[in-house]
Amino acid sequence: MIGAGLAGLVAAERLSAAGREVILFEASPKAGGRCRSYRDARLGEVIDNGNHLILSCNRAVLDWAERIGGADALETGEASYPFLDLATGAGWTLRPGRGPLGALAAEARPPGATLGRLSRDLLRLLVATPSATVEEVIGRGPAWAGFWDPMTRAVLNEDPGRASASLLRAALLRSFGRGAHASMPVFAPRGLGIALVDPAVELLTRRGVGLRLRTPVTGLVGQGHLKALMAGDETVAVGPRDAVILATPVSATAALLPGVSLPAAGHAILNAHFLVPNSRLPPILALLGGTAHWVFRRGNTVSVTVSALEASGLAGLARETMLGRLWDDVRAAVRAHGGHLPVGMPPARLLRERAATFDQSPAGVSRRLGPRTAWPNLFLAGDHVATGLPATLEGAVRSGLRAADLALPVA
Repeated sequence: MIGAGLAGLVAAERLSAAGREVILFEASPKAGGRCRSYRDARLGEVIDNGNHLILSCNRAVLDWAERIGGADALETGEASYPFLDLATGAGWTLRPGRGPLGALAAEARPPGATLGRLSRDLLRLLVATPSATVEEVIGRGPAWAGFWDPMTRAVLNEDPGRASASLLRAALLRSFGRGAHASMPVFAPRGLGIALVDPAVELLTRRGVGLRLRTPVTGLVGQGHLKALMAGDETVAVGPRDAVILATPVSATAALLPGVSLPAAGHAILNAHFLVPNSRLPPILALLGGTAHWVFRRGNTVSVTVSALEASGLAGLARETMLGRLWDDVRAAVRAHGGHLPVGMPPARLLRERAATFDQSPAGVSRRLGPRTAWPNLFLAGDHVATGLPATLEGAVRSGLRAADLALPVA
């Protein structure tokens, strides 16, 4: 196994459960990839390196948490998504109704979006071609600012002008398109790592899986079949009965498979964490008219997310300037909810996840590969692999399961 992110951990668990001997190579000092938690000394709180939204429709993720013993660290909320327009002060909440038509219910529509117009938008999305962008399909109608634009950025980490309409369709059909029961947010009050990563590492350790941290794989060797890995300072032989799963981000995968057409790396995502006790904010809040796109409140910590950082107004700014602008948004949101504000900016942490996703434009999506490679004993996993889903935790888990199932007959 190469890569101990979520996809790699899932594949390693599947193979070890089947009695296979597994060695897991990871370049960083800690497993989890883009789904890690740690206690931040500045805030005195546990924070995640990225804000990932799990929904009740993400059965692969929820089953994974159950399988490794992390399900008790997750809590399911109501299918309720509050919005706040910082420019006007207006607020509203989207609540999908029951069943497949729940996305068209009156409470599921943003202000100004009639049933007829939203039905028209959804129909156009359903028949969109693989080459179409969200903006080309939907157009800037009444529901644009209050739904389509923030939803596209949240799901695809792309500006709607270049985001794949077919990928957004895939995500919405599984969630809002199935009504409230599939659209409930699932929170990790103590951190995603405690629910999805740490129990997996403990389980794999008990099974004797060799987890080799700080050991980057820098080369793959072989003709016809993969014969060896260049791992750290050594060459690791790959025997005739061995299988290898490459579960690394798309940029690392491309470096190990030169000449193979893959999606380009996508945009960065910026997350800022502020210590704000008694904020009175809801667990999740969409912001319009400001710099931040989404706010997540977990205990005393308020976290904001800016998707597609390079296309935002924060690109190229100094760290303190970015924090200041994001704090302005948080401060306005807390005031709007009647919360308590500290004097001045509280303790804060700014985290930038570079290339947080693969390129989720139509061109990028067309370059996604399946799990098989030219080497019959090398398989691909990761959210960039063609799962039909965007670059999400759900896609990562499903890709790990698929790669492991293909590798089992070989291993």
